[in-house]
Amino acid sequence: MTRHTRRDVLRGAAALAAAGGLVAAGPGPQREAAAAESQGASGTRHFPFLEGAFEPVTEELTAFDLPVTGRIPRELNGRYLRNGPNVLGLEDPRAHHWMLGAGMVHGVRLRDGRAEWYRNRWVRSSQVARQLGEPYPGPVPPDDFPCNTHVIPYRGRILALQEGGPRPYVLDGELNTVGTHDFRGTLEGAFTAHTKFDAHAGELHAITYYPTWDHVRHLVVDPSGRVSRTTRIPVADAPMIHDFALTENYVVVFDMPVTFDPAGAERGDLVPYVWNRSHPARVGVLPRAGGAVRWFDVEPVYYSHTLNAYEEGADLVIDLTTLPAPFLVAGNGSGGPYATGTGRLERWTIGLGHGRVRTRTIDDRPQEFPRVNEALVSRRHRYGYSAAAGEMTLAYLTADGGDPPDRAFGNALYKHDLLRGTAQVHRLPRDAAAGEAVFVPSDPCARKAAEDDGYAIAYVHNPDRGASDLLILAAQDFTGEPVARIELPGRVPLGFHGSWIPDA
Repeated sequence: MTRHTRRDVLRGAAALAAAGGLVAAGPGPQREAAAAESQGASGTRHFPFLEGAFEPVTEELTAFDLPVTGRIPRELNGRYLRNGPNVLGLEDPRAHHWMLGAGMVHGVRLRDGRAEWYRNRWVRSSQVARQLGEPYPGPVPPDDFPCNTHVIPYRGRILALQEGGPRPYVLDGELNTVGTHDFRGTLEGAFTAHTKFDAHAGELHAITYYPTWDHVRHLVVDPSGRVSRTTRIPVADAPMIHDFALTENYVVVFDMPVTFDPAGAERGDLVPYVWNRSHPARVGVLPRAGGAVRWFDVEPVYYSHTLNAYEEGADLVIDLTTLPAPFLVAGNGSGGPYATGTGRLERWTIGLGHGRVRTRTIDDRPQEFPRVNEALVSRRHRYGYSAAAGEMTLAYLTADGGDPPDRAFGNALYKHDLLRGTAQVHRLPRDAAAGEAVFVPSDPCARKAAEDDGYAIAYVHNPDRGASDLLILAAQDFTGEPVARIELPGRVPLGFHGSWIPDA
């Protein structure tokens, strides 16, 4: 691969937004093509990732004592936070890509049966602080970017995460940005948007990548909060590795055909990652105790997110969401990803004995953002939760300007029973776009509680109010009426991932 300096990469890669201040520049070749391609049959220009449920909000809000329908369980004391791209200062929609929007964290504080407050705050990277007219304390870190993909609790901190280069940003309990985090000076190079915390070992795991590397890295952050081990895994073509899987004894790496495009970076493409038909699709298995990675060939798909993984004898069982090949992360420059089909939930079983990967579809209904009871990460699970947002499905399928397909894609939250092979569906009204559902245990300290003894919580758009609600569902009565519906003062645009941050 042609070598590029970080400056070259930043000019066209995901961190371009950081280098360019997150304000879109004038149209280049790719952006002019996007403008032409973003017109439907009517000739009306269409920017699906700036409209409807995706439309960015323009201000930060704070509201106290939120209205509640139903009753908030008194054992839910903490914060529900969710991150997502929310572009700031957009001047030209033709030059926008959804995944490059500045991170905005939306949060609701629950305590003693009350919805104490709602806040939404942009992550204050150096360029966001500059655009908001605020000072940025201290030196600007390398590859600075307002992390927009995930937000997690870690050792008493709240971390906003991004893959492919930027350091995590630390937020305080009221969502103010404190600064970047480098794991006590031990983080070298990129971090990830999707960590895995093994509660049994007290370890935080990450797979990291960077466009100029000829490898990806497996990082282990030990219980002291330091990166204690880094394993370099050689790969070709600098693939994008958005997520991975973890079992008790293995790390599973998904090397799929979405790879860095040096030519695209040089000409200034917003997201210079392409579907690379010449790049073999494969899955790597790395022993956590150390040793060489072992590769298994698979059919090309776009691997999206892991629900969870565990070991069953000589097999590794991974539940995950995929989209059919080809998948265009940059959507031909048309404002967001483009898919040729809908996401679905699958099970991949890696046979360490016979050396093959068996795949089967668990549920082929459109869905994304699978989650599990976090206490079971890397161990056997029975239940999983996912979301279907019709507007997201339609945006993915029509991002290159085609007319929408059958608008029957609805909004729903799913609870999957992976033991019985069944699913319960909590259906939502038309235009009630649902975000990721996070499981919250009723009592995180209970040793013998049922796996699904708790709640599924998610932001859901309320079309009657033109704002969003925080929905709390009893996981053991998933199709029933919500336990509580908390009214937020504004919208939470469709975005990415979040976490429940319990009180200490």
